[in-house]
Amino acid sequence: MLTGCASQPSERTTRDAAEASRIGGWVIVQRGDTLGELAQRGGVPLERLQRFNPDVDARRLAVGQRLLMPTQRERAPYRGPYRYQVRPGDTYSSIARRFRTEASRVQAANPGVAPTRLAVGQLISVPLASGGSRTAPSSASGNGAGASAPSSPRRASLPDPGNLPSSARRWPWPLDDYRIVRPYGTDSRGTLQPMLLATDAGAQAKAVAAGEVRYAGSMRQLGKVVIVHHPDNLQSVYALCERLLVENGQAVAQGEALCKVGYSNATERHDLLFDLRHGGKPVNPRGVLR
Repeated sequence: MLTGCASQPSERTTRDAAEASRIGGWVIVQRGDTLGELAQRGGVPLERLQRFNPDVDARRLAVGQRLLMPTQRERAPYRGPYRYQVRPGDTYSSIARRFRTEASRVQAANPGVAPTRLAVGQLISVPLASGGSRTAPSSASGNGAGASAPSSPRRASLPDPGNLPSSARRWPWPLDDYRIVRPYGTDSRGTLQPMLLATDAGAQAKAVAAGEVRYAGSMRQLGKVVIVHHPDNLQSVYALCERLLVENGQAVAQGEALCKVGYSNATERHDLLFDLRHGGKPVNPRGVLR
């Protein structure tokens, strides 16, 4: 029941990454190519190209190897569901195999699309299996466009920030509307990750407490960043900003807008990286924010 195919039988393969992206076809790797360069030439985020080719090792591209180039209409958010454009010869089963999920999940996500009536160019939803995409963005070489949200190479064990002062209690969250897409804590490799919050377009990050702006500028991999120092040796950090709304040395009140949250091509969301510190040591924001 799940093996009906798209109406046009031939695959579209080219050596031109831009053309492959336009038609949603396959690009052939040539000598000297890197995944980053192919993403740049195709005009797609590197992360999206990786997620559409989950079995490809970016460090071991081979001349003549084929990569599926996503179109501008397609999306590949972390953990899915993907927005996928049907290609010639596609079936629910082949799509599921490509993205390491189950055909039954793909069919259930598209109740109005019969498996025997897939049409080339049609957009469908592809939910991923539990655990999401297993690609490792950090393994890619070449152009870094679309890199995932940065993290600091900190110790595996959670640092002890010492006893927090009584002033660090029930601070407001830095965004009016948000969801936690990455909590504070260590990842599977033991690296301590700051909190990552997703929000809506146009959202502004606000100071969680009164203080003085000690830094308002750009940092490599972090985009535009605001660092605010608060009494009692506390510090808050707001990164991945699109536009700064404060200057170095400026005094800010609690709730004052600091920056406009930026859009990430890697996650295809508006994300704010938020960090709290006491005496320079990371603090879990959940213990401070109300």
